[in-house]
Amino acid sequence: MTAAPVAGLDRATVRGIGAMIVALLGFVVNDAFVKFLSGDVPLGQIIFVRGLFAGAAIAFLITLRRQWPGRQVFQDKFVLLRSVSELCGTLCFLTALSQLPLANATAILQAMPFVITALAAIFLREPVGWRRWAAILVGFFGVLLIVRPGSEGFNVYAILAVVAVGFLSLRDMATRFVSKSIPTLAITFVTTLAVTTMGLVMGAFETWVALDGRQTLLLCGASFFLMLGYIFIIAAMREGEVSIIAPFRYTIILWAIIIDLVIWSKVPSTLTIAGILVIVASGVYMFIRERRVAILRAR
Repeated sequence: MTAAPVAGLDRATVRGIGAMIVALLGFVVNDAFVKFLSGDVPLGQIIFVRGLFAGAAIAFLITLRRQWPGRQVFQDKFVLLRSVSELCGTLCFLTALSQLPLANATAILQAMPFVITALAAIFLREPVGWRRWAAILVGFFGVLLIVRPGSEGFNVYAILAVVAVGFLSLRDMATRFVSKSIPTLAITFVTTLAVTTMGLVMGAFETWVALDGRQTLLLCGASFFLMLGYIFIIAAMREGEVSIIAPFRYTIILWAIIIDLVIWSKVPSTLTIAGILVIVASGVYMFIRERRVAILRAR
């Protein structure tokens, strides 16, 4: 006997939620490693070496499962769009992360569920009522509390974090349109290849340094958690309803705050905490609203 849907949600959506939580844990730990290294190692070198490690691990998994990407992967326009969006989003976010507290940069990135929900309504024609549109506006207000335009803390790095939101939201939407016949690992490999190549190009304008054992270990750890994030974010965006899965991105904020406190002894400001609470509250409301609708549909 198959298990019944949870709380009125279909099984695909439940799997998508689980994959989203795992993906975000991978991404935030990777971000912490990168931020820790950014003071001593050029960003292009970090992206390239991390990509080499992650690419090798993904290639090993692809070999085991005999899922090497064929011509179809490289000819799929949505795989290409996804890779370019990932590349641009990664560059913007990691540059911002090098100068912003981890919790602040991560919290700004949590505007993605609102952008994705709006894009899902436009391109996937998922139903989005006025209540969710209101929640989207409230969520963006929360982002403004964190970024605080016109304040002393507002700078180009905060703007880059906001730009990263746009690119990464486009990445996730493009994932929805990728052919189901293309394996997740194949998409992951192409994405990793694109970002790693970007790191190599950036290296032409940087002075790379010799890595010691600690730095190499940190880059290995970053690559593992990045690969974890890549694989599960693709799985999450290919399962269930995007507008229900997306709000579970907020689980990343708690981890970012804890890491900031433990490693860098940074505590978010009152306005930043207020902005985080507004964003999370809006997202949770969107989820509760959709769960109620799902339950009514199931009756």
